[in-house]
Amino acid sequence: MSKDGLRPLAGQKAIVTGGSSGIGAAVAAVFAAAGAAVGINYHSNGAAAEQIVEDIGAKGGEALALKADVAREDQVADMFSRFTDRFGQLDILVANSGIQLDAPTVAMTLDQWQRVLDVNLTGQFLCAREAARLFKMQEGRDRDSRAASKIICMSSVHEVIPWAGHLNYAAAKGGIMMMMKTLAQELAPNGTRVNGIAPGAIRTAINRDAWETPEAEKKLLELIPYGRVGEPEDVARAAVWLASDASDYVVGTTLYVDGGMTLYPAFRENG
Repeated sequence: MSKDGLRPLAGQKAIVTGGSSGIGAAVAAVFAAAGAAVGINYHSNGAAAEQIVEDIGAKGGEALALKADVAREDQVADMFSRFTDRFGQLDILVANSGIQLDAPTVAMTLDQWQRVLDVNLTGQFLCAREAARLFKMQEGRDRDSRAASKIICMSSVHEVIPWAGHLNYAAAKGGIMMMMKTLAQELAPNGTRVNGIAPGAIRTAINRDAWETPEAEKKLLELIPYGRVGEPEDVARAAVWLASDASDYVVGTTLYVDGGMTLYPAFRENG
């Protein structure tokens, strides 16, 4: 493993779900720059995933595009199998895939509720379970980090902040928080560190309406004490830290990357 701090994930192999766009794409790129070989999972945008693979390769890194619906048990198992066939092992899982299908509760369909729970929560469970099974099989091998393995569950500030009109999304993110903590409790004795990241308002396509115009961005900034909208790279750098030996004693913790959104800034004038 590199000791210069520039490649803290050297020699390690990582899968990033939802890696073809937004936060996942940034995590994949930053992980590769940190020395990891990266599996870039995607559901529908194969061209974007292959472009990221090409970009990583052009910089001397290793990457593999992996098509799979993380809500499908058989496809998840196949994805992990393809990854280990290529790279031989798994050291890090970043469970990042997520979608929004928004509606007021009275108008939300069962399909909207179920699909968001299937992808955002069940998808993380299926990937974490598959990773844990692999980690168990890999026990005793030589490794490139102090921890035997790492799982990072990508959540949201809405694991603790209610969000009217987004009941399915908030419920899934709240579930991710408790799933992450339970996984951490269960897997830590085997040397696996499990943690979460809860991004706030990040400049990605999924929330483009909230930041694309000056008027929308001004309204959004009222919720962010730090005064700027986050970038995907803000989250990616946090993910590298959580996957590296620099955070080796951090277990079962959610790292909020939100510019202070969870400080409830609406209360600033009500002290």
